[in-house]
Amino acid sequence: MIARLRFPLLLVAVALVALACADEDASRAAFTGDIAAGNPVDEAEELIDVSGDAPEPTTLDPAAQAELQGALESSPTGCDEFNTRTCLLPFPNDTYTVEDTASPTGLRVDLPDGLLPNAEGQTLDPTAWNQNDGFSPNTPIIVHAPGLDADQTNLPSERRISTSLTSESATVIVDLDSGGLVPHWAELDQRTDNDEDRALILRPAISLPETHRFAVALRNLRGADGERLEAPIGFRVLRDNVTTDSDRVEERREDLEPIFADLADEGVNRADLYLAWDFTVASSASLAGQVLDMRQDAFGRLAGGSPQFEITETETADLQPGIDMVVSGTFEVPSYLTGDGGPGSRLDIDETTGRPQADGTITAPFTCVVPTEGVENGFSIPVVYGHGLLGSSREARSSQVQFTAAELNAVYCATDWIGLSEGDVGYAVQALGDISLFPAVPDRLQQSLINTLYLGRLMLHEDGLGSAEEFRTEGGADLLETFEAYYDGNSQGAIMGGAVTAVATDWTKAVLGVGGMNYSTLLNRSIDFDQFADVLRAAYPNPLDEQLIFGLLQMLWDRGETGGYVQHLTDRVYELTPPKQVILNVAFGDHQVATITADNIARTLNIPIYEPTLPPGATIAPEPFFGLDPIRVFPHTGSALFYWYSGTLAPPEGNITPRMSDRYLAECADDDESPRCADPHEDPRRQPEMIEQKRAFFQPDGEVTDVCRDQPCLADQRSEFDY
Repeated sequence: MIARLRFPLLLVAVALVALACADEDASRAAFTGDIAAGNPVDEAEELIDVSGDAPEPTTLDPAAQAELQGALESSPTGCDEFNTRTCLLPFPNDTYTVEDTASPTGLRVDLPDGLLPNAEGQTLDPTAWNQNDGFSPNTPIIVHAPGLDADQTNLPSERRISTSLTSESATVIVDLDSGGLVPHWAELDQRTDNDEDRALILRPAISLPETHRFAVALRNLRGADGERLEAPIGFRVLRDNVTTDSDRVEERREDLEPIFADLADEGVNRADLYLAWDFTVASSASLAGQVLDMRQDAFGRLAGGSPQFEITETETADLQPGIDMVVSGTFEVPSYLTGDGGPGSRLDIDETTGRPQADGTITAPFTCVVPTEGVENGFSIPVVYGHGLLGSSREARSSQVQFTAAELNAVYCATDWIGLSEGDVGYAVQALGDISLFPAVPDRLQQSLINTLYLGRLMLHEDGLGSAEEFRTEGGADLLETFEAYYDGNSQGAIMGGAVTAVATDWTKAVLGVGGMNYSTLLNRSIDFDQFADVLRAAYPNPLDEQLIFGLLQMLWDRGETGGYVQHLTDRVYELTPPKQVILNVAFGDHQVATITADNIARTLNIPIYEPTLPPGATIAPEPFFGLDPIRVFPHTGSALFYWYSGTLAPPEGNITPRMSDRYLAECADDDESPRCADPHEDPRRQPEMIEQKRAFFQPDGEVTDVCRDQPCLADQRSEFDY
């Protein structure tokens, strides 16, 4: 038998420490890259007289004094003086931070108590949020601009992201550390008919660089009559250099003057401003530090050995052709959760070190499909599989996974994404009714990342699964190839998959199917959230509060999904972690996962897109895939983004699902199963071409191949009789 190397990636990772510890400023500059620094304002526009200087000081007249006093009384102490409708707006906002010299950003979030009461009067407990050293790199930027008319105001849209990088854009985001404008789009909340409490939401088109500080500006906002909206009085007196006798207002003046100057450097005229403020993005330590500490501790406990496991069931009947058996069991993982680790448990934080600490173990389930070819001939490749939303490890037993495993001669194994598995549904509903309960969800998601890493090691180690009879060949040899594992996940398995892949040491290649990142963008765009949206709206009926809640949840959710790890996924890797290659496969018009968030991953990491991307007539005009370069040559040695087209309607713009769009309602009312109307979410994974692509990619020297043969990638729609 040919000798096989074991755990080479961990050794490779040691050699990569120097890469991970490269100069942080250089890393940031590389990240902001071509898009964030690519402000296309031409030289002629730069010659326009733009001023950030304060005008000559004046004093308040009695009418303005009364207006300001009323605004301050409507905005309690501890809230931003610029907003009188809901405390915490505009969001995110460094007004809600305090200095903390021990943190990488020099700040600590400081949300006040007593905010966001639900229908039962329970207010937000900000303790978990106030441990962050900044805001989410994927944050929605939420503001209240009553009377704003989108038709009269030049808002950059999903279809015209490039507008956000021009002098005509009504919304501006400036990276104050590296300079340059940040690409984004802006949308008015379509989930409400209440114009008085309709949020304006800015969504960055990239993941914002960690630890960077940003300025946000709204300018030349207009109402339905085409006239410019008057700025809020608390901001207006500072913009116009009007002196006041309010200490609260005057304390903001010193902070705001440098922002006016920075905005002027990017072509934003102070006199045009409706509102401006700043916020700071959290550090990698705040986002991923807990998982990295847990990973180091958990694998240190193995001391080079295998996780302990037990096989509890073997199935051999009613399986797909090419599958020998389905094996189920459990394995032990250090538990970093309180109590029994069940729904509602929190990370157990050591008060001295501030790090998660393990006390005992948690028993995690696994389900594996074993291909007949591996049993007969040996050397099946090990693939860690990630299941979908609120599912379980049993998804590895699905007909589609069985078919793929047989075709690839791969052992596919899955465990539960605790925190968002089928056993978490009840707690998730409770957390939507009282968001103070939500921190337990990302805490359990972080434990699930460690569980999945342990599953990968269990598949590779000679004393792991391969030591059991169920994973041995007819000749008695270990059938699992132990050189390297691979990752394959769909939907939530891809949204979580980017996070676990970023911290993995036992695999360097992942296929992330019909996924994305950033639940604060995904939820309103997904039909999967519809059943939960009513729970949230009943508990928090004000639509401004609802959108603000999405922003707050994202601050913690980052720790358990791709959004919090994406900047370190393919390069700029964490210490002792190898760089990765990923294939992003998405379904055009997906009803469950908004593909624009996969575009955001690709823009963040400069991942190229396959062209021709869509067939004629299906393109999203006028800017179908802003900022994404095409793959130039095949086979391709880096990461890649592929769109699969099933004939589905193009996704609508805004925070609604495809099924809420006017076009869907017009075309699909009588036939929601037609190719134009059916959900393509499960189509890509079932295509023979995609399985062919995985076969070429899941090799130690595997590359990305052109399985669509210079044509758009077309997907046959799933039927109930498909494998």
